Amino acid sequence: MKPSRLLFGTAGTPKSSRKRNSISGIERVKELGLGCMELEFVRGVKMGEATAAEVLEKSHEENISLSVHGPYYINLNSQESEKIDASIERIYKSSRIGSLCGARNIVFHPAYYHKEKPEKVYEKVFSLLEQLGSKLNDEGIEVILRPETTGKGTQFGSLEENVRLGAELENVLPCIDFAHLHARSNGAENSYEEFSATLELVENELGREGLDDMHMHVSGIEYSEKGERNHLNLDDSDLQYTELMRALKDFKVKGLLICESPDNEGDAMLLKRTYEGL
Repeated sequence: MKPSRLLFGTAGTPKSSRKRNSISGIERVKELGLGCMELEFVRGVKMGEATAAEVLEKSHEENISLSVHGPYYINLNSQESEKIDASIERIYKSSRIGSLCGARNIVFHPAYYHKEKPEKVYEKVFSLLEQLGSKLNDEGIEVILRPETTGKGTQFGSLEENVRLGAELENVLPCIDFAHLHARSNGAENSYEEFSATLELVENELGREGLDDMHMHVSGIEYSEKGERNHLNLDDSDLQYTELMRALKDFKVKGLLICESPDNEGDAMLLKRTYEGL
């Protein structure tokens, strides 16, 4: 179910969770006063159906919205067909198990360019996601596929590409990683005006629904001229997160904001406090 407001949460279980599992993570997110958590399937989908049912029950009990980050090993433009097939299978498994957990949004890094023209890569990614969406629909797996904006220029997944996929495909919407946009642009995309321009693009292409149903990643980030290097805590970085929170509030954005900082819970609470204090 779509949130009726903007929720803040962690990528994976909070650092202070009593145990490093999803059930404990959901409990701790609730204790911290946060509203959502992203299940990290980044090393593979290792959760079974029985555990997924327990996660669903706990998330309903604590009223915590869940999403999923699929495995890192996804490349829909691989030069090897078996790697494309494996990538599709990983997104499918993330979707199936995520749906059983009650997660509606399935995030993944879509592809690499491999020196091919962006439009050609777009067409390939579009076709594969269209086919996968049909399969999920046929099986009654109700999720939103969320290609994530990526942090390096070698990676498919610019803001414009992912918003376009959302405009042209059913049950596909972008996951906007503001740290990645900042790193990909080598230090730009870091002012109130630029954050607002991003949100305006979403609204222009996807309608008000695009802003009412957002999935976002925020963290500090270290970058070079080649883009993303690694994630940082917000106060150890140059990301102007207060201005980002101001833009999100002014545009009345709803959905899930997931903090991917090393201190995922501390920075998630910092963002929530900043947003609520504006």
